[in-house]
Amino acid sequence: MTHPYSRWRKSSYSEPDGHCVEAGKASDGGIGVRDTKGDPAVILEVAPREWARLLARVRERGF
Repeated sequence: MTHPYSRWRKSSYSEPDGHCVEAGKASDGGIGVRDTKGDPAVILEVAPREWARLLARVRERGF
């Protein structure tokens, strides 16, 4: 199920040409992730707990 997302934030690692990965938040706390150079209607939906785990792993491993 797709939720309406707001407050999209662009990744700091994005290209200056406007192609980027963005994350937005749904009213139920879910996180949506999209790649702006692809189909803008395609959004990967992630549960808040899983998003927090992903961010912790990235920070831990320095990706």
